[in-house]
Amino acid sequence: MRSDVSTLPGSPERPNEDWVAAALPGSGGGGTIVVLDGVTPPAGDDGCVHDVPWFTARLGGALTELSASRPDMALREILARAIRRTADAHRDTCDLSHVRTPQATVVLARWDETSVEHLVLSDSALLLEAPDGTVRAVLDYRLDLIPDETLRSREATDRLRNREGGFFTAAADPAVAERALTGTTPRAGVRALAALTDGASRWVELFGEGDWTECFGVLREEGPSGLLRRVRALEAADAGAGGVRRWKLHDDATAVYAELT
Repeated sequence: MRSDVSTLPGSPERPNEDWVAAALPGSGGGGTIVVLDGVTPPAGDDGCVHDVPWFTARLGGALTELSASRPDMALREILARAIRRTADAHRDTCDLSHVRTPQATVVLARWDETSVEHLVLSDSALLLEAPDGTVRAVLDYRLDLIPDETLRSREATDRLRNREGGFFTAAADPAVAERALTGTTPRAGVRALAALTDGASRWVELFGEGDWTECFGVLREEGPSGLLRRVRALEAADAGAGGVRRWKLHDDATAVYAELT
């Protein structure tokens, strides 16, 4: 397997809240990738003494360890156990019932000689490329169904956060793992895969520079760092033209690309 990873903070004045890892067993017969996009809380109390990077590092570390070492566990079970382990690490110091307790989107992929498993929760993207070059995007659209004017309201967003009819992220409740999108593809049907936080998927979803197949081509030819450079250039050009298509000029952006053959 060959893998390539790149991540950029949205601002030099704030820590990067994304988290990414790729792990391979010593035998080389499979692997796992984990990508988290920490949810930046609005100003004000969130009931936690820890910041989002602390949370994503804890959750990401648990997901990586469990997905790489426990092939007997399903991905939803791994996510539930990782959330519980992370919650236990700050249950005594923080109010984990707070609706804005630290949380993150999740992309998790794991493969062996026979199959490729995946899990997606919230608005990060997983791309699977077949041997014939066809690219399938695994996307959780629930956040996209909520009107922008609703998401601009803290109170309205809080009423939809990890609620039926709203959207779901990995926070402190292990039961949210049952809300994740999961699936399995034969290993022979996946030549390569990629995972993107929404700061990287802007190339497709915000700026419309190409579809997912063309995005995958950029990742193959220029690597994740090439895709992120393109996104930053588009953001700068849009800002210079007075663009107002997003809430913040730059977002934390992370991409990982892995060839399985």
